[in-house]
Amino acid sequence: MEFSLPLTDYLNQAQKYHFFFTYGKVSEVVGLLIKVEGLNVFIGEVCEVEVNKSGKIAQAEVVGFVKKTVLLMPLGELNGIGPGCLVRPTGHSLSVRVGKALLGHTLDGLGRIIDGNEVNQADLADYPVQHDSPDPFRRRPIRQILPTGVRPIDGLLTVGEGQRLGIFAGSGVGKSTLLGMIAKFSEADVIVIGLIGERGREVREFIEKDLGEEGYRKAVVVCATSDQPPLVRLKGAYVATAIAEYFRDQGKKVVLMMDSVTRFAMAQREIGLSVGEPPTTKGYPPSVFAILPKLLERSGTSPRGSITAFYTVLVEGDDMNEPIADAVRGILDGHIILSRKIASQNHYPAIDIQNSLSRLMKDLVADEQYKAAGELRENMTVYADAKDLLDVGAYKPGTNAVIDYAVSLHHPIDSFLCQQVDEFSEYSATVKQLLQLFDDQSTDRSQQLQSS
Repeated sequence: MEFSLPLTDYLNQAQKYHFFFTYGKVSEVVGLLIKVEGLNVFIGEVCEVEVNKSGKIAQAEVVGFVKKTVLLMPLGELNGIGPGCLVRPTGHSLSVRVGKALLGHTLDGLGRIIDGNEVNQADLADYPVQHDSPDPFRRRPIRQILPTGVRPIDGLLTVGEGQRLGIFAGSGVGKSTLLGMIAKFSEADVIVIGLIGERGREVREFIEKDLGEEGYRKAVVVCATSDQPPLVRLKGAYVATAIAEYFRDQGKKVVLMMDSVTRFAMAQREIGLSVGEPPTTKGYPPSVFAILPKLLERSGTSPRGSITAFYTVLVEGDDMNEPIADAVRGILDGHIILSRKIASQNHYPAIDIQNSLSRLMKDLVADEQYKAAGELRENMTVYADAKDLLDVGAYKPGTNAVIDYAVSLHHPIDSFLCQQVDEFSEYSATVKQLLQLFDDQSTDRSQQLQSS
């Protein structure tokens, strides 16, 4: 009787374990790049670099290849790395530890807690940072309104659960303050905030002043300050998006805020130029415009939950048509433009209603609200066109009934659009106040039109 040993099974089991490691060696460090010889790795793989003499381990990610030379970019500082340093591939890409225990904590750009408070690691699970966007045919249609508590947005730029909007503005016009208001007042289960390329001073200030204790309790803040390496700033945006995706997969109603997409694009520009990409539009390499839709399309609805996203865009010189602003506006479901001119009039939030748009508002709100919002815009346009004549006293009241009506509505509209930072406006009250604007004036308007 013959017996055959299951050698194939034993061999398959043995191949699951690594009995040796393959190391590469640093051959050159140029600018932001670490060039390594002797590695068999893939794009996005995390590698560990042994720093000379100190015994410390520095993490780096594979960003490209030149023939057999591997190009790494550090996920930290380059200090201490030199020719001959050993490099070990980890065999996996970057992941983040996520879970409900993260709420009320601040993470760095790589997903590590930096606020000094401990979290039980047993309550967290690994989650990949890189993900594909949801299948278009599995996205739930956007039918539910997400009240933000901000009167101009709820009344005139109504947002739906799973919608993605851009907030476009120059520096110092009130982007962070508006984000803080939405974070405090919006009806969301979880808020994920990505502060990408922000000043270090502004991080704690945003959490304590703009977000507040109540908002922070249901929020996760991901912070990659401007002094961090470009790859860390880039990963900070992906980490924030991955955390939002995790909570969406749990069936939660998530609000994702990212400040700002422009600095995310600048980080990718630094990386792209370092690996030899040609600069194209205003110095941005092609990879910038390739990764923007991959990041922005990851938010939105899924079969289980929703991510309603607000992405700020820092426009250079208040030019709303600069390359990043133009690319982002074409991808998102609407845009909120903040005006420096309106802010200079001490009018906050400084939203330029006439140039802002929510592409889904018509499908979300009642006809009477949509009609009232359109009428408000029309009256603002009439008043703006006649303002020069009014300022110099060249217009005589009673000459044009339409202008007279717009003048009578100017101050009520201004009062409706102004809102204090700590003032919450309930959605139903906002709609009622919007409709009331025209109900109060309807009799006067009919009399003016008849007399004309």
